Amino acid sequence: MDTLLHTPTSMAKRPCPFSSATATTAATMSHNQVDNLLQTFLDLADSPSLSIDLSFERLLDLSPRDSDQSLLIDRALKLGSILVEAGKRSSRKRSTQHNSLFWALPPDLTIKVFSMLDTQSLCYAAASCSMFHKCAMDPLCYANIDLTTVVPKVNNAVVSTMIQRAGKSLQSLKLGIVPGPTSSPGSREALVYSIRNSVDVSNFSWNEKRTRQGKESSILSRSCLYPLSGDTGAAGTLLRRLHLYNIERMDIASLCGALSACPSLFDLEIVGLHVELRQTLVSVSTSCPLIERLYFESSKTGRDESLKSPTCVDLVNNCPNLTSLALRGFKLHDCKVRILVKGFRKLKYVDFSTSYSITGNFLRNLGGSTGGSLLEVLILRDCMHLREVEVARLLAAVLTGDFKFLRHLDVSNREGLASEGDWYHRCYSLSTINIKQVLEARPDICLLAEFPPDGSFIDVEQIIDSELNSEVSLPSQLSSHTSDGSLFMSTSESSYNSDQSSGNEESRDSGYAFLEESSDEVDFLGV
Repeated sequence: MDTLLHTPTSMAKRPCPFSSATATTAATMSHNQVDNLLQTFLDLADSPSLSIDLSFERLLDLSPRDSDQSLLIDRALKLGSILVEAGKRSSRKRSTQHNSLFWALPPDLTIKVFSMLDTQSLCYAAASCSMFHKCAMDPLCYANIDLTTVVPKVNNAVVSTMIQRAGKSLQSLKLGIVPGPTSSPGSREALVYSIRNSVDVSNFSWNEKRTRQGKESSILSRSCLYPLSGDTGAAGTLLRRLHLYNIERMDIASLCGALSACPSLFDLEIVGLHVELRQTLVSVSTSCPLIERLYFESSKTGRDESLKSPTCVDLVNNCPNLTSLALRGFKLHDCKVRILVKGFRKLKYVDFSTSYSITGNFLRNLGGSTGGSLLEVLILRDCMHLREVEVARLLAAVLTGDFKFLRHLDVSNREGLASEGDWYHRCYSLSTINIKQVLEARPDICLLAEFPPDGSFIDVEQIIDSELNSEVSLPSQLSSHTSDGSLFMSTSESSYNSDQSSGNEESRDSGYAFLEESSDEVDFLGV
C-alpha cells in the first residue's frame, strides 16, 4: 500500500519576505504611490531616532536562508546605487540651469573663449558642468590641440578622440614628450623662437636625454597619427601646424602617411623621432608644397647621413615658400647644405646646430644676389667641423656689404673651431679686430661666439657698447626675449664624443589618465 509522504507543519519552509512576487510590486503601483513611498524613505535620512542599519539587519534576520540574505543585500546595493546616480544627475542638471541663468556669455561666445584655452584647461572646463561640457564639444574648441606633456599621460585613444572632435576644424596638432614646460613654441615669430632653442640646447646633453627617454617612454605609438588620414583624410586636410616630440615608437611609414594627408601644412617640427632625414624630406617635398617652416632635430646626432643632393633639389623646387629651415644633429655636407641655402629664395632663418661634417664652405659667395641675401638668422652652434677660416670669410663678407638683413649670427662651439687643414687642432678665439669692425659697421647684428673656458670667450658687449646687443645678445636674455613669452627647452644633442646608441626601446603598454577625474566628474575624454 502506497504511503502518503508529507512534510510536517513544523518543518515547512517560511515564505521569503522578499520573494519574487515583490519584484513586480513597484511596476503595479501608481506613480503617486511610488512618489509617496520614496518620500517616506527619504524622510528617514533626517530622523536620528530611526536607524536604517538596524531595520535592514532585522530584515536579514527574517531571511534564514543564505541565498535570500544575499539577494536582499544585492537589491539594497542596487537601490542605493540608483538613488546616488539620480541624485548626481539632478545635481548636475540644477547646476547647468543655474549656470545658464548666471553665465554672462551666450553659447557662441563661450565656444569662442573655450577655443582659446589650451587642451588640458579645456578638459577641466568641460568636466565642471554639463553646460560647459556641451560648449566644449564644439569642433572649434579643438582647432589647436596641444597634448605635449613632461611625463607620459596621453595614449592613442585620447589623440583619436581629440582629432575626431576637431574634424575639419583642426589647424594645429602637437604631440609627445618635452623635457621641460609643456608650453610649446607657438610664437608668431618663428625666428625668435628658434634662436631661443639654439641657446638652450647647450645645457642639455645626450646622456640626460637618453636617461629621460628610457624612464619615461611615450605610450604613443605609430598609429597615433592615423586619424589624420582616416575618414578620407578630412582631419588632416586643413591642418597647418604639426609638432612631434620624442615619440619613440613612431616609424617613417606612419609619419609619411600622416604628411600625405596634410597638403596645407606650413609648419612642421620633428624632435627625437627615429625617422630618416632623406625619407622625411622626400615626403615633405611630395606632400607639403605650402610649407614655410621646417624644424627637424635628429634623435641620433651625427649618425644620419642619408641626405642626398637630388632630395635637396626636389625640396627646393617643390617647396618654394620655405622661410625657416632647421636641420639639427644630422651629418650634412657643405655641397648639400649649399643647395638648400642658395635654392630657397625666401629663406630668412637657418639653423644647422650640432650638425656633423659642415665646415662652413657653403657660405662662400652667399649673401649677395646669388642666394642667401634675405638671411636674418644664421646659427652654426656646436658644429664639430666648422672652420675658423670660413667664419673669418663670413665676417669679411658682412663687412663688404653682403648679408644685409642678417641680425643674428651664432658660431659658438664648445669644442672650439677647427683649424684650416686639420680639424683635430682647435681654435678658441676669433680675431677681435674683425669682431670690432663688424659690430661697428653693423651694430644691429647680435653676434654670439662662445668657446670653452680653456680657450677664450669673446664678450661682444665689452668690445663695443651696443644698446641692441646689450638687450638680446646674452643667452639668458634670449631665453626670455620672445614675442609670446612661451618657454621651451630643445632636446638636441651637442656632443660628438659619445658613441652610445639609443638603446633598446622599453615597451610600456600601461595607460595613463590624461585627467585625474573624481567619480562625479564628466568623462570628457571618453576613453
